[in-house]
Amino acid sequence: MRLAGLLLIGATLGACSGGIFDTNKEEVIYPDVPAEQRYNEGLTLMQKEDYAEAIRRFEDVDRQHPYSDWARKAMLMIAYINYTQGQYDECIGAARRYLTLHPGSADAAYAQYLIASSYYDQIPDISRDQQRTQRAIDSLEEIVRKYPETEYAVSAKKKIEVARDQLAGKEMMVGRYYLEQRNYAGAINRFKVVVTKYQTTRHVEEALYRLTEAYMSLGIVGEAQTSAAVLGYNFPDSSWYKDAYKLVESRGVSPQMNEGSWITKAFKGFNLGGKA
Repeated sequence: MRLAGLLLIGATLGACSGGIFDTNKEEVIYPDVPAEQRYNEGLTLMQKEDYAEAIRRFEDVDRQHPYSDWARKAMLMIAYINYTQGQYDECIGAARRYLTLHPGSADAAYAQYLIASSYYDQIPDISRDQQRTQRAIDSLEEIVRKYPETEYAVSAKKKIEVARDQLAGKEMMVGRYYLEQRNYAGAINRFKVVVTKYQTTRHVEEALYRLTEAYMSLGIVGEAQTSAAVLGYNFPDSSWYKDAYKLVESRGVSPQMNEGSWITKAFKGFNLGGKA
């Protein structure tokens, strides 16, 4: 990606440290040297995996030659090193500073990608708060919106789907808990989120079945029939549909779609099951 170009430029042409890069050594004050030389020193140190010292060299470029193109490249390298070392907050801070100062540069998309990837790599399991997952989605969507023709947009779209699946999984976990507690209204609200917001995730089949289950428990048979019918229409081979069919059949009815139901309306325009 963009990093290869930055390394190549440094080799051919001849403000954000933190976390693991803090040491007990006294700060070294480097004399003014050409920006190109100091930048290449940073690249060499990075390749030797001396990341703390590499960051110092790049910060030196930024400090001593703030208006040079080398300083711009050095800022991005600081963000990149922090990302590779799992210093995500530092990476985000450095990349945001880069975007503030150089929003129209050729590397702006990569800086935004580093921000999004920093959030994405911190996505927690579904038992925990999903705030970082939403931040990852927001940052990834910004890449798709601002830089649609870049390689980063292609990667961002894939990551968005994974992150959305994570949010849907969280809703399913809470919804199942409510079902177990016989809080059917609360469960329906959670499954509704999956059906209306996360229809392309792997959780939507189970969500439709759970809606069938919850509505049947409340005696709202019409909505149960509709959720089962929508499930069967879009996923006819799903094991969840087979279970939903048996459930409504046990009450002497069969899956039947009500065109006025919110469930039917939620799937208007979607063709998840491959039907024409």
